[in-house]
Amino acid sequence: MISRFFSFFSLLAFGGALGFAWAVMGDKPLSMPYLMSGALLAGLLWMLVDAWRGYRVRSWLRQGDLGMAPEISGWWGVLIDRSRKLLRERERSIDASEQRLKDFLSAIQASPNGVVMLDSNAQIEWCNQTAAAQLGIHPERDVMQRIGNLLRDPVFTAYMAVEQPNEAVVMAGRKDRVDRPVRISIQRHRYGEGKQLLLTRDVTLLEQAEAMRRDFVANVSHEIRTPLTVLSGFVETLQTLDLNAEEQKRYLALMAIQADRMQGLVEDLLTLSRLEGSPTPSLQSTLPLAHLMQSCEQEAHGLSDTISHGAEPQHIEFQTDHLLGDAVLLGNERELQSAVSNLVSNAVRYTPAGGRILVSVGQGSDGSLMVEVRDTGAGIAAEHLPRLTERFYRVDRSRSRESGGTGLGLAIVKHVMQRHGASLSISSEVGQGSCFKLTFPATRWRLNP
Repeated sequence: MISRFFSFFSLLAFGGALGFAWAVMGDKPLSMPYLMSGALLAGLLWMLVDAWRGYRVRSWLRQGDLGMAPEISGWWGVLIDRSRKLLRERERSIDASEQRLKDFLSAIQASPNGVVMLDSNAQIEWCNQTAAAQLGIHPERDVMQRIGNLLRDPVFTAYMAVEQPNEAVVMAGRKDRVDRPVRISIQRHRYGEGKQLLLTRDVTLLEQAEAMRRDFVANVSHEIRTPLTVLSGFVETLQTLDLNAEEQKRYLALMAIQADRMQGLVEDLLTLSRLEGSPTPSLQSTLPLAHLMQSCEQEAHGLSDTISHGAEPQHIEFQTDHLLGDAVLLGNERELQSAVSNLVSNAVRYTPAGGRILVSVGQGSDGSLMVEVRDTGAGIAAEHLPRLTERFYRVDRSRSRESGGTGLGLAIVKHVMQRHGASLSISSEVGQGSCFKLTFPATRWRLNP
């Protein structure tokens, strides 16, 4: 600022000196007016130049482009340098804020939960892709649209009408179907000046797990209650009635059947629990395929003789590709034995007298090993096939109880296959029989040298 005044007064002095010199050189009688005029002209010139510099600075400040800053010396140059420094700091601050905002939005985008931001009029300000997919809204096209116009579910409408909701609401998702339900949990929070935040979460698996838990408890209770009722009835009969030795023997035999049924149920439940809680089987343990087939064949014939009761025997045949005679399965021997044995025993139980059961072992084109169990039983309707591996799911409950099944066999098979990286596929047609196929990948079997 001092240099600015110094330059101004220096120019005035210079102008006055020029005016005085001009008066002296022209032999003017009065030199003072010329001196003042020269100083005034010099002051006007300084003001014009200074105004022009200020105009350039103002124009540059309006543009705000650091690369277009004018090169000016003096006080205006100092102002430009300081302004440039402030602009750089502001740009760095803005860039840092924008980067933090981008990082924040990227984090929300990566969240498995949905986020929807609403203004004071319940209009969408922003939402992430997860919320858009769950609720069926477009993250760009539906900005500033009222959320109530896009989501017309009565459950959601009633929830939005509540001033201060305490709990989340669960509604059907965008891809909800009868055969494949989708459930979305929505929690609303208020923030800022009348704004709202919607947090969405896919709870389909949680609700399915809860439903499975309820069904599991109900099924276990039902399955155990039936034999317990029978046992208690027989015990009461033995205690209250005077039965002869033959009748007592018959009642005790029926009681033993019910006790065996409960024992089988408990053993299957323990097997499932062990499968779900144990680590994946290693590739070190081996089970010779020939030994497995021989064991299952003996069990099949023994079970068939037990349940035939003198009727026409079933035709049970085991076939193994001659190239696989020395093959061994890699995994838990007990689990693999249980899986194949379950399929074979099911085929024997549900194939009528005189029916045919074929157990075959072959190799797939991709190097996999396949074990197929085919029967000529009554077959299974298509609508039941997706649920056959559910615990306690039965196509015909009365037939299952008569055959002695617990409703857990196929669930055990599915878990064993999953643990070994293998798969279970089921095909069936009513009146034509069924086919259960186990497919082991090439990494789960080998040929012994």
